[in-house]
Amino acid sequence: MSLQDKKSYILRELKKGGCRITSQRQILIDVILKDQCCSCKEIYYQAIKEDPTIGMATVYRMVKTLEEAGLIQRKNMYRIDFGEEKVC
Repeated sequence: MSLQDKKSYILRELKKGGCRITSQRQILIDVILKDQCCSCKEIYYQAIKEDPTIGMATVYRMVKTLEEAGLIQRKNMYRIDFGEEKVC
């Protein structure tokens, strides 16, 4: 599955859950998909390279949203894993 396919899947799942998809959220998803980040701080530092207006609180809220949607797990160092049927 390509990065674009993974991103499309994540965006669909977030929309199903009622999330608004902002440009900042898209940047954060891109950072998480591209890099192996082990903390919100690392995600933040990568994201502000693309958009310096992204705040640390935005990163924490997005990570929490992804966790609650079952799209990310902390034990996987903030990587989005794609299983056979479901994203873990």
